[in-house]
Amino acid sequence: MPVRALVLAAMLAAAFGTAGCSMRRFAVNRIGDALAAGGYTFETDNDVELVGDALPFGLKLIESLLAESPQHEGLLLAACRGFTLYAYGYVQQEADRAASEDLDRSNQLRRRARRLFERASGYGFRALEKRYPGMRQALEKDPVQALRVVRDPRHVPLLYWNAAALGLAISAARGDAQMLARLPEVEALIDRALALDERWNDGAIHEFQLIYASTRPGAGGFDAARVRKHFERAVELGGGKKASAFVGFAESVLVREQNRAEFRRMLERALEIDPDKDERTRLMNLIAQRRARWLLGRIDELFFEEEEAREEKEVGK
Repeated sequence: MPVRALVLAAMLAAAFGTAGCSMRRFAVNRIGDALAAGGYTFETDNDVELVGDALPFGLKLIESLLAESPQHEGLLLAACRGFTLYAYGYVQQEADRAASEDLDRSNQLRRRARRLFERASGYGFRALEKRYPGMRQALEKDPVQALRVVRDPRHVPLLYWNAAALGLAISAARGDAQMLARLPEVEALIDRALALDERWNDGAIHEFQLIYASTRPGAGGFDAARVRKHFERAVELGGGKKASAFVGFAESVLVREQNRAEFRRMLERALEIDPDKDERTRLMNLIAQRRARWLLGRIDELFFEEEEAREEKEVGK
């Protein structure tokens, strides 16, 4: 969350109790505008655990501001983004790590992750509806047709974070039929974002395709060649400096292909990235590298064939 927004919040909080409704709304909207205009300072932090401990406070602050100004588009998008990042980077990944040691705790964390993703999605769809009235109902009928009205590349973040929140909520729902029925919405949202600006955020849309491919419920429709193209484009647009692209590709494609040697190479490439070279991606690189180390530690569980035997087969072809 931007420091200036937190300062504004602290200065104005004392006045909320005595100020009139219009004054409170004005103050909240000013804070919301600051949130919408700036980036989150936590994304530049080098302490993954510190950020994880601090994020809930920031998210609850956003929700308290939304209680005063429920239709502020910037706050709605900030809530969607923030809850998605927290649930994915901290709660869901902790659930994955806990699965081999404490299944009950892992399931509890997964249920929590689902609730957080659904909360994020609720805020995201409120923002989308604010910008495009009637969009929620239109998406239920024909997602591709509904999103044709979105023509402004400046609205790509709105499409992206809606797709991320809903897609990850569906994944965490684990077979819930009502949630699975919404998969076409996720695909239409991310495809529209890709069509409007594939370069957005240094290839983040292509990266999402990797994460989505690895978490998407069921194996139907998986296209390894298509996912590989998204990976190559993500690396190109990101300059090879985003660890999440290598980790996402390793999980989404190489485990399915049982390609142990390339899996190891991809994760090692992710670990070679210096998070301090670009402060904008520092935190996300640290989170991705933490997952890369965890995956390397599980390599014997993920692959059924010894690496040396596979390499001998490849040489013999």
